[in-house]
Amino acid sequence: MYVNRTNGFPTVIDVPREGTAPLLAKVLGITALGFFVTAIGVATAPPWSMLPGFIAVLALVFGINAVRRTNAGLAMALFMALAFFMGWEIAPIIHMYVRMIGPGIVFQAAVTTGLGMTAMGCVAYLFSIDYRKLSGIALAGLLLLILAGVASMFFHFMSPNTYSWIALAIFTALTVADFARIRAGGDGMGAVSLALGIYLDAINIFMILLQLFSGRSRRD
Repeated sequence: MYVNRTNGFPTVIDVPREGTAPLLAKVLGITALGFFVTAIGVATAPPWSMLPGFIAVLALVFGINAVRRTNAGLAMALFMALAFFMGWEIAPIIHMYVRMIGPGIVFQAAVTTGLGMTAMGCVAYLFSIDYRKLSGIALAGLLLLILAGVASMFFHFMSPNTYSWIALAIFTALTVADFARIRAGGDGMGAVSLALGIYLDAINIFMILLQLFSGRSRRD
């Protein structure tokens, strides 16, 4: 599920905030619709849905990147398909937490994710941020975290809780970078591609929070 993208040239933010407001509104509208479709995917997912959902999401990410510059309508359709199958991918995990702890933990994680995304969007719009540099640093950190997680499976030097907090910090940085990219005018990317970045950031943050909140609930 850890999917994102960047490239590396110096960034100059020279677009007035009001000039990017329509783009931001479009991106947020597409993202919100994606979350609604994901909820449908979660509600309709069969018990065996995780692996097919993962494969479909991975294929659709590549599909969106392949057609985003040539066919915006097809990219939008592929994004909605991705959102549906993302629901399939995460549904077994969500249903497990609901059975173990209750539906309130899902609501708590969703609300916290929404509030956090709002705060990160405000930070990106209030300050001039070199989104390429921030995204590059965060992606490098994510790669190192994944490698450390694999190594920890054998040497047990990192607890799951520590791993989750570090992952949350990394995806927070990626989210700020993605909002800053919109603030800077989109970096030549279309609304669907920008929405895909925000959507994937939010899904990852939601799943991390769900794990952290569930750990706290079990300790309580």
